[in-house]
Amino acid sequence: MSYRIEKDTLGEVKVPSTNWWGAQTQRSLENFKIGWEQMPKEVVESFAILKEATAAANLRLHNIDKEKSEMIQAVCRELREEGAYEHFPLVVWQTGSGTQSNMNMNEVVAYRANEKFAEAGSDIRIHPNDDVNRSQSSNDTFPTAMHIAALSEVKARLIPALKRLREVVEQKATAFDTIIKIGRTHLQDATPLTLGQEMSGWAFMLKKSEELITQSSEQLRHLAIGGTAVGTGINAHPQFGNYTAEEISRITGDTFYSSDNKFHALTSHDEIVYVHGAIKGLAADLMKIANDVRWLASGPRSGIGEITIPANEPGSSIMPGKVNPTQSEALTMVVSQVFGNDATIGFAASQGNFELNVFKPVIIYNFLQSVRLLSDAMDSFNHKCVAGIEVNEEIIEKHVKNSLMLVTALNPYIGYEKAATIAKTAYENNSTLKETAIELGYLTEEQFDEYIDLEKMVRPTE
Repeated sequence: MSYRIEKDTLGEVKVPSTNWWGAQTQRSLENFKIGWEQMPKEVVESFAILKEATAAANLRLHNIDKEKSEMIQAVCRELREEGAYEHFPLVVWQTGSGTQSNMNMNEVVAYRANEKFAEAGSDIRIHPNDDVNRSQSSNDTFPTAMHIAALSEVKARLIPALKRLREVVEQKATAFDTIIKIGRTHLQDATPLTLGQEMSGWAFMLKKSEELITQSSEQLRHLAIGGTAVGTGINAHPQFGNYTAEEISRITGDTFYSSDNKFHALTSHDEIVYVHGAIKGLAADLMKIANDVRWLASGPRSGIGEITIPANEPGSSIMPGKVNPTQSEALTMVVSQVFGNDATIGFAASQGNFELNVFKPVIIYNFLQSVRLLSDAMDSFNHKCVAGIEVNEEIIEKHVKNSLMLVTALNPYIGYEKAATIAKTAYENNSTLKETAIELGYLTEEQFDEYIDLEKMVRPTE
């Protein structure tokens, strides 16, 4: 392999000649050989957006030459369009401010810009610190990139997947609205409801989660840019943060603002914690839905078996014919990971010491992983499971007829004590509620048939 020599304030470093990064990126590669988790490409893309925006803002402030600004912007667009991720190799487990990822972007942009200037016969040269990083610090650029990436992924990936799943659940709820089944509380028989009503609860969970995530994500629009090293904005024009936020808004087509308090923006990540909390709420609801599906589909002969789910693959390497709720299992494992990510994010966000939080890379890595996993898992669960749910009406009818909790409908007519006696006696004698009520002399057959009206029980207010 051939190398070239790059320099930084610590001296010379050998860099593979095919790579666009410089000395600080190479030092990071050599100093942090930890794990395989690379900085997410969403953060790289957000940094490219940010560097394009800062070059434009500096130009508006007459703080950089026009040729340099335009070249930096062009290179940043090229990086986003062509996705040259091989030039951004750094791992998550680096400096907690994300300085090396900021410098990775600065070095790559500068190298590529100088290459293009040289190809055009120009002697203009771009410096990674003085030009690409002008008016900036890693301490305000990395949290800015965090917010850009987080909001973009929530809006482009998570919310659409959530909407798609909710739409299918709502369709199933409508289709099954007349299927009366036994309800269950505490994993014990309860009064009846329709399968559609039960699934409407799932749909509303998803609707509420969408509202909470969307609402909380508004906080991500506030950016740290302009705070530079400690929040004072040293070496940056007072309007630099505002101008950069305007340029980011132009590039992304979304709305961003420079934070009103940069001291907060550098040391606190409560907005990320807040949004991920809403995402954790979605995960909790998905755990409930996935568990309901696998309980209701359990069996086929020794479980509840009120619904059937698609047989996507053989369920066992030893038991022929077995079909398992694998989509529920995959989704609930993802939920477990998201819960763990939330604990990591919460702890990491609590470690803001004085003017800077230095757990930034692990915070955004876990946030973006949660968004990606939940989005993918919801789509998989939706297409490979929920869309194929069917009803086992025979089993549902059997469970309803055998339920002792239908006796609840008799409370207004004979009172709680007598109704409880009917249920207890029927259970002990393995008889039906109707037989027991008549035998005890509490009701006539006609009265029982009138009072035990399933339609009135599932829609008592209609």
